[in-house]
Amino acid sequence: MSTGTRKAVVVTGGGTGIGAATAHAFAEDGANVLVVGRSESTLKESAAGYEDRIHILSKDIHDADAPEIIVETAVEKFGRIDVLVNNAAVTGFAALDGLDRESVRAQLGTNLLAPVFLTQRALDALEATRGVVVNVSSAGSLGRRAWPENSVYGMAKVALDFLTRTWAVELAPRGIRSVGIAPGVVDTGVGVRAGMPAEAYEAFLGEMAQRIPAGRVGRPEDIAWWIVQLTRPQAAYANGTVLAVDGALSVT
Repeated sequence: MSTGTRKAVVVTGGGTGIGAATAHAFAEDGANVLVVGRSESTLKESAAGYEDRIHILSKDIHDADAPEIIVETAVEKFGRIDVLVNNAAVTGFAALDGLDRESVRAQLGTNLLAPVFLTQRALDALEATRGVVVNVSSAGSLGRRAWPENSVYGMAKVALDFLTRTWAVELAPRGIRSVGIAPGVVDTGVGVRAGMPAEAYEAFLGEMAQRIPAGRVGRPEDIAWWIVQLTRPQAAYANGTVLAVDGALSVT
């Protein structure tokens, strides 16, 4: 299969965790993948062993020129975009009285505004392939649950779920599907990257494993598998849905 006829996938936040696992899953499924992130070194780690399928682009998706650069790079390399995975996210742990403007701005910029404008810029390419947008949300923000000390991250994910549903209706006439994945507690190292001590993060994962009906925390591969499945032609009737993949924690 030539580069121009292989499925072409863009994954933001592709250097670590769910993003890296998703890039690997699509590459193993025969797709070409553009992984986007701020750290060239972690992106290279994601591409290691998949250099014929995974291409890297070091770019902060919150930059004003990021949507143009990402879409142009993908189309130039692959000739098309079939799937856009809005996965990149940043978090910061603080209660209301500890929030600062810069942290809030950074979280909303990366977690919410960037997916809006990247998806907007990719619409023509996605329409040409009858493509799929996958928004990676969080099971922690589903339903009527609170999320103390993670309110800004949570509100951005709630908004992303709303966009998933709205885009499904808006974009259906153009042949574009919009779906969401809401992961539960997944061992991605995100807590450590957000400043949590390694020991505290391991303790948190251990505590959550005791609470999750499945008896364990998730692995990035658990989420990546579902992302790939939701983008298959056989899943074409799934549109506007946000699928919780959390070991049943959100229904307890």
